[in-house]
Amino acid sequence: MELMWFIPTHGDNRYLGSPIQRRAASPDYLATIAKTIDSLGFTGALLPTGAGCEDSWVAAASLIPLTTQMKFLIAVRPGSLPPTLAARMAVTFDRLSNGRLLLNIITGGDPVELAGDGTFLSHDERYEVTDEFLQVWRELFTGKAVDFEGKHIKLKGGQLQMPPVQQPYPALYFGGSSPVALDVAARHIDVYLSLAEPPAMMKEKFDAVRELAAQHGRTIRFGVRVHVFVRETAEEAWAAARNTLRYVDEAAIAAAQAKLQRFDSVGQGRMRSLHGGSQDDLEVSPNLWAGIGLINKGIGTALVGDADTVAERIQEYADIGADTFVLSSYPHLEEAYHVAELLFPRLPAWQEKLREGDEVYDPKSLPKTWG
Repeated sequence: MELMWFIPTHGDNRYLGSPIQRRAASPDYLATIAKTIDSLGFTGALLPTGAGCEDSWVAAASLIPLTTQMKFLIAVRPGSLPPTLAARMAVTFDRLSNGRLLLNIITGGDPVELAGDGTFLSHDERYEVTDEFLQVWRELFTGKAVDFEGKHIKLKGGQLQMPPVQQPYPALYFGGSSPVALDVAARHIDVYLSLAEPPAMMKEKFDAVRELAAQHGRTIRFGVRVHVFVRETAEEAWAAARNTLRYVDEAAIAAAQAKLQRFDSVGQGRMRSLHGGSQDDLEVSPNLWAGIGLINKGIGTALVGDADTVAERIQEYADIGADTFVLSSYPHLEEAYHVAELLFPRLPAWQEKLREGDEVYDPKSLPKTWG
């Protein structure tokens, strides 16, 4: 089981939708969070991408010398840079970090933000770009020269001069709920990462991806992206979760939901459908709370409860095939401690890992050239 955390390169909050006690993504704060993640035993951390974030590559690179074990799950958006350049960046990062790079492939779901970056493609066309990008990407990591002529990407003689530490390449993570997204995942992705929904809903997606991957002669792993509020008692956990919305009123919810209406992301639509913009009945599945989605884009659900109960809920996702959990909470620094101190000891997979030793990553020596 992989248990990852999140580095908030867009800044951190205690109260959503409010400037009260908001924390800037300063170098010192990001460094503190990264060192905390590394010391607590998380296997890695996700760094997001987008107009409102510090650049994921630069931010992650600045944290390499401050950490020793954690991996960096860096968000990459195909279409924003050529696959050859992205591959060279990945190789450099993987070599300089001694094999601690993972890639989260983000197609993008906000047409307004994408237009600001010069992307004027439809939802399905963006997944065509992602498919071509990943075709080229995977071919580049064979070490051979690549000629490719697709609908969106063309290159001749593209080649990597140096290999990564991780073979054949750093693992590819990816999320998406539309039919075209599931097909891209089945063709190329190592870990299909879904925003947390009730387990029965997610099982349908996992089964669909698993079946599609089998049609391509591939197997695939599964992960869950979810917030978590864990405390010694359920009452304390629910109080902590609801406190994040302390300064949110109906007007703020309406404004946030209106902004989210412009998204053409199917996954984002599924998040909105869980709460319908209403504060009523936000526990959409046992201990799965949809309150975050009232005000925030992206992952809108959180597991809430005492440590034993949250561990049981995580096991329910593991039972349908998930072996990776990318967790987060507000504020990220303090909540990382709550999760590590309260939740980790309740997870059988983590207990086994601790019995085997504290290190979750064994650094490899850097290969010098393609063999």
